[in-house]
Amino acid sequence: MRSIWNGAISFGLVSIPIKLVNATESHSISFRQIHVSDGGRVRYRKVCELDGEEVPAAEIGKGYEEADGSIVPITDEDLARLPIPTAKTIEIVSFVPAEEIDPLQMDAAYYLAANGATAAKPYTLLREALKRSRKVAIAKYALRGRERLGMLRVVDDVIAMHGLLWPDEIRQPEGVAPEASVTVREAELDLADALMATLGEVEIASLHDDYREAVEAMLAAKTGEGFEPAEAVVEPAGGQVIDLMAALESSVRAAKASRAGGPAESATEAEVTPIRGRRTPAASAPAPKAVGGKKSTASTGAAKKTAAAKKTAAGGKKSTATAKGAGGTKSGSGARSTKSASASGAKSAGTGRASAAGATAGTGTAKKAAPRKRSSA
Repeated sequence: MRSIWNGAISFGLVSIPIKLVNATESHSISFRQIHVSDGGRVRYRKVCELDGEEVPAAEIGKGYEEADGSIVPITDEDLARLPIPTAKTIEIVSFVPAEEIDPLQMDAAYYLAANGATAAKPYTLLREALKRSRKVAIAKYALRGRERLGMLRVVDDVIAMHGLLWPDEIRQPEGVAPEASVTVREAELDLADALMATLGEVEIASLHDDYREAVEAMLAAKTGEGFEPAEAVVEPAGGQVIDLMAALESSVRAAKASRAGGPAESATEAEVTPIRGRRTPAASAPAPKAVGGKKSTASTGAAKKTAAAKKTAAGGKKSTATAKGAGGTKSGSGARSTKSASASGAKSAGTGRASAAGATAGTGTAKKAAPRKRSSA
């Protein structure tokens, strides 16, 4: 691998010549800007504002712009004469536990390679000291025109250095956290722990960039003129909130099934809780009973019981005549009592108590009416 910087590690009075090598590389696909009408590439020209002519790279230098807009030229010689001890040295300033480094400070990563045979012994000494102490080294170094902060740690048998942001370059997370007060239940935390334990078993080496692979497949298809863009499926945003407990339970089941090699459950199996205030009408509400019109079943049954009671009390033809009078004729007090009992049962919407009262009244009246007819005969 090609080195991008040569210098030395300053470890007290020990100096270790090293070469700086990039530990990471970008696999992202870059695009060029083109003229849409004819496909010609669009390039940026570096033009001087004073004479309007394009300036080649060899004639481009550095300058600092003052508040009034004037430019102060800065040469490489000016920067080289600055009294910075880290210009060509990675100066270790302390050793700290790795957990004290905030991951937000992590920047680019580099490998430090021993530069020459004389660097092998001190290089190995520092590497083994870092391993045994289980700490990382905090260092200062200069790269690309500025002094930087770094962290040295051991990766396999190599010393790696992570560029760190300065503490004042980390912004405070003001106004980022949710403003509303939210209470999380223990049951929800237990399900979240179970989901974390299941998903945490994945191997980092097995992860890959799906987007880059899709772009590469698209480019290969377009080159072969066999590419047909597929429309993205956009889920419509509905007025519903997913039940957090149901979603967690479904996620745990799906993750376990995926780890076991079985079919993963669909995410749509999670229950959905409607938003408060948007109630759906009942599917089947009982229809109100009709008032008036036909007599209720209870009233009809009461009338039949009344007629049977009259037949028993009167007996023979006379009882039949009395029953007829009670069933709907105008003569006799028994008929009037039967009508009042039936009307009372209809007005009370068919309640059993009113019908029973009407039946009792009708029976008593029929018994009194029968003896009077026999005496007159």
